[in-house]
Amino acid sequence: MTKGSLFSEDPDTAPSPGPSLWQACVDQLAQELPEQQFNTWIKPLTAQVSEDLSKATIYVANRFKLDWVRAQYAGRLSALMAKMCGQPVALQLAITPRESIVRSQVSPVSSAVNTGQISLPIDPVLPTPTAPEEASTPAIHKSRLNTALNFDSLIEGTANRMARAAALHVANMPGQLYNPLFIYGGVGLGKTHLMHAVGNKLIADRPNAKVLYIHAEQFVTDVVKAYQRKTFDEFKDRYHSLDLLLIDDVQFFANKDRTQDEFFNAFEALLARKSHIVMTSDTYPKGLADISERLVSRFDSGLTVTIEPPELEMRVAILINKARAEHAEMPEEVAFFVAKNVRSNVRELEGALRKVLAYARFNQKEVSIQLAREALRDLLSIQNRQISVENIQKTVADYYKIKIADMYSKKRPASIARPRQIAMYLAKELTQKSLPEIGELFGGRDHTTVLHAVRKIAAERQLQTELSQQLRVLEQTLKG
Repeated sequence: MTKGSLFSEDPDTAPSPGPSLWQACVDQLAQELPEQQFNTWIKPLTAQVSEDLSKATIYVANRFKLDWVRAQYAGRLSALMAKMCGQPVALQLAITPRESIVRSQVSPVSSAVNTGQISLPIDPVLPTPTAPEEASTPAIHKSRLNTALNFDSLIEGTANRMARAAALHVANMPGQLYNPLFIYGGVGLGKTHLMHAVGNKLIADRPNAKVLYIHAEQFVTDVVKAYQRKTFDEFKDRYHSLDLLLIDDVQFFANKDRTQDEFFNAFEALLARKSHIVMTSDTYPKGLADISERLVSRFDSGLTVTIEPPELEMRVAILINKARAEHAEMPEEVAFFVAKNVRSNVRELEGALRKVLAYARFNQKEVSIQLAREALRDLLSIQNRQISVENIQKTVADYYKIKIADMYSKKRPASIARPRQIAMYLAKELTQKSLPEIGELFGGRDHTTVLHAVRKIAAERQLQTELSQQLRVLEQTLKG
């Protein structure tokens, strides 16, 4: 990609290319990184890029953050800039001057000389660390909640309706029913959003409530620190006195016996004082590996709900709402095109939206289906190459140990009919085939037979934990 493809070639009318280059990098990292990491480390950064795009200085709030950004993200930023403008970019990091707020593209590059600038090599490897806690965090942010993640900004659909209803009940009546609330599902489906929504709703109703949102890895870190520093009184004061504990990805407790013991103690203390606990995981409680049985039984003692990949209508609504939040308009037909091609999770859906909007901005074109097809051509080619009805039939047949021929046969025993219905459901979810086309590929069946199978499996998936887990394994296998 050359500079000419990104920026206007008319020097008299074109704005400075620096802001566009920096925004493009930010948009790309927003797509690649988990939301919490992006908001913590990338979003607060500001940058200044020289007119000829040969130099870029990124400003960071303090020395601690500078070292972290340098180690974890600078290589990827450097590689992105070089790729987007078609030439090497000398990247530097600098601490934001105390006497002024540095805004993107305002401070001169030369000012970095006396503010701790660091030259960096290009390194395409991008780790995904968990943000460490900072002692200087103001009291108002101790809850670690993202105020933008609330019930109003959460699009409701069949995929998350039960989980949303349970979470809203907890927010309105903490400490009563559904304690603990255990939410599980795949990556990027909105589990974290739902937890933040619970915390934000409770604080809105009860400003003095003690609420804490953390990732399970942070709890592990806090346990280690408490043992090293012999500060367990402070640890217990923090975790045993909460009104609401929101903890993400409890599967990270696997094989950490000491952490599991401390979480069990905190769990019991919070339940005893009628505080509420909300947890998320990538699998249901009994599916957790290397977690003690007594802890699993506590996880499963309240209400367990799942969040599924969003259905088509929900994906369309998410795209339109997210585009408006970005101060852009996405025509409904474009939203349907993107939604039909990005099915796995909300995070990938948002990433596709950012790609489309960035592509439209760089090329100074209106958002259209053709433009979306161009912006997402790599994604579309991968999907078209990987998933077919034939592949689905073979994968499902292998999983349930039946013959592929049974997918087309008229046999009706449950051991065959059930996998066949599951394969029809997956064919509808993962391919562009219509119901009649799917029916034809399943032995010439009528489209109403396929529709019945799709609706049946979709409904049972919401209610049957074992089926939901089987479908997730099949989907992950098919998507590679």
